[in-house]
Amino acid sequence: EVLTLLVLMYPLLRGLALHLHSAVTGSYIPGTLSIAFVNCLNEQIARDIARAIMDKKLAAYVNILPKSSALYFWKGELEESTEILLLVKTRTSKIGELSNYVRSIHPFEIPEIISLPIDQGNPLYLRWIEENVPRD
Repeated sequence: EVLTLLVLMYPLLRGLALHLHSAVTGSYIPGTLSIAFVNCLNEQIARDIARAIMDKKLAAYVNILPKSSALYFWKGELEESTEILLLVKTRTSKIGELSNYVRSIHPFEIPEIISLPIDQGNPLYLRWIEENVPRD
């Protein structure tokens, strides 16, 4: 029974140990920050969405990348378009709120909003992101 309990509690105990280690050493905990990708129809929509994200303090930094070509299936048909891509740097804990907010203001029926955790990076930059996106 004790072994089963320890196995079940391992993720929680590991997480607590990582947070304690981070607090003591000032080191980054992999995966606590993420980059979200959001596609937009044009540059004006991209700028409006980026500004709205920043105004809500859902990110520390948003890149607006220039036009790229896209191929995708929509309602059974192959489509081709150009899009603008946002790279949104934020806390992983904010991804759900970010996704819900972007869906509420985005003109696409199903906007692309995906994220990847940040495993490593410049510690000073990662700390800056943490300082500029409020905790939950």
